[in-house]
Amino acid sequence: MRIVITGGFGFLGRQVAEALLERRTFDGRPIDRLTLADRFVPDESPLTSDPLVEVVKGDLTERLGELFARPVDVVLHLAAAVSAECEADFDLGMTANLDTTRALLEAARAQSEAGGPSVRLVLASSVAVYGSDAALPLPPVVDESTLPTPQSSYGVQKRICEQLVAEYTRRGYLDGRVTRLMTVSVRPGKPNAAASGFLSGIVREPLAGAPSTCPVSPDTRVALASPRRTVEGILRVAEAKRGTGDGQLTGNVPVNLPALTVTVAEMLATLRAVAGDAAADLVTVAPDPAVERIVGSWPAAFDNTRAAALGLGPDPDFASVVRQYAADHAAAVTAPID
Repeated sequence: MRIVITGGFGFLGRQVAEALLERRTFDGRPIDRLTLADRFVPDESPLTSDPLVEVVKGDLTERLGELFARPVDVVLHLAAAVSAECEADFDLGMTANLDTTRALLEAARAQSEAGGPSVRLVLASSVAVYGSDAALPLPPVVDESTLPTPQSSYGVQKRICEQLVAEYTRRGYLDGRVTRLMTVSVRPGKPNAAASGFLSGIVREPLAGAPSTCPVSPDTRVALASPRRTVEGILRVAEAKRGTGDGQLTGNVPVNLPALTVTVAEMLATLRAVAGDAAADLVTVAPDPAVERIVGSWPAAFDNTRAAALGLGPDPDFASVVRQYAADHAAAVTAPID
């Protein structure tokens, strides 16, 4: 079995790759090759030393011939331009998110129509597909039957890609599955251009003894998932059998991964309780209307029934999320953890 991860050296790509390499199987079958495709490949990475791993570096649309030169069984499509940069640069978002996804779907279709294996393709989408429209406000609790009305370029691009995956699946060109990811917190490393990036920064930076700015009102409610729960959700949807029974994937409707709903104030209070006053006092609240508009358009409460049917659940509380980050990235934490 050959698996391709696009965005393979991004944050989630690395996490998913590590999870697959740890167990060496997918859907009960041994993995023969794990191909990590990314525009940016670090000079040194533990992933590249594994004999199962091969690397394809460069723009994805220019490397599809190389990726599909040998049969591909599974594609985990995690590569994307993120929310704030898509809002700032419309053409970047359309190219990186929409055009690249369409080209990937066409490559998978071509393999199938040439007599090769049908690709199982998993798209990492986002709750940014939802938004409150003046004619159709969001309900208090969102589920997969809620009509997506995205209020950002990123959300629109992800929604179009969801529909394309469903159409290519309906036509029999591939076996497509869509996971809608919650905001992942706490992400390690440097801040990225996502509008939601502060939801990691207001924890990550203070735990390292560095100041951080919160660009939204503390009463803002958000839907979060830890990295571990997010990776678990992506792989569970990817490996699920199709059918109508328990633990099976029904239809072509995207799966909203489980969400922990908290306010930013609760996040900051948890940081204070877990890491102390010195860490929590490093956070400054300075609302940014542009960020508040994007983040405020996203739903914060979800009905997780479909995810639960696949055996998935949300993080129990935000304290467990903070402690998970501190345990997994101890070298980046200087604050004492209670």
